[in-house]
Amino acid sequence: MGMKIKAKIKGDVTEVKLLLSNPMIGKEEAETKKVPVSYLTHVTAKVGGKVVWEASTGPFLSKDPYFMFQFKGAKAGDEIVVETIDDKGATETDKDVIK
Repeated sequence: MGMKIKAKIKGDVTEVKLLLSNPMIGKEEAETKKVPVSYLTHVTAKVGGKVVWEASTGPFLSKDPYFMFQFKGAKAGDEIVVETIDDKGATETDKDVIK
């Protein structure tokens, strides 16, 4: 798995582009394709320990889902931390400096 994060400030709004690497395969598709079930169940973005965006997800999303979201209150140099949780409870964390 993996992720790519780009966060830039435009005016007083921080725009985040997030690409997650995951097959997003649910039970039915896994049985048909004879592959293991694998999908993300939750994605959270934090700045300074405060949640600025979160999503509950599932196998209904396409492979390697892409998200774009905006929020206010950050400044250049702040760090955005993104955490994902998959269907087995495993977590992955990545971060980027807001530009």
